[in-house]
Amino acid sequence: QVQLVESGGGSVLAGNPLNLSCAASQFDSYSEDCMGWFRQAPGKEREGVAFSSWGGNIHYYADSVKGRFTISKNAVKRAVYLEINGPKPEDIGMYYCTAGPPKACYAPIRTSDFEYWGKGTLVTVAT
Repeated sequence: QVQLVESGGGSVLAGNPLNLSCAASQFDSYSEDCMGWFRQAPGKEREGVAFSSWGGNIHYYADSVKGRFTISKNAVKRAVYLEINGPKPEDIGMYYCTAGPPKACYAPIRTSDFEYWGKGTLVTVAT
């Protein structure tokens, strides 16, 4: 069973960068081909934020984060990272690391396409 563990969340002043990390306990090249991040703000649905595939050169970013968020990976560490630059109050929420098969990285991004989920790490932005 693959386990995903997030870290790096916390409170940050608007405009200051924040980096999230996600480590996978083991690696399944197919089931974890697409890895990335969803977020969920209070009272809102879970939103796909950024995704990247191991097998292909696929990167997906939600329009709301393009130019501010960067997703990266480290195959040796089986880790995925999310760099949040210029955070805004609308970026507040629980950020979940997730993994799924290759099709999960193709728009439209759907929670149902992902098989594995972390427990989440909370990001708050202070103004």
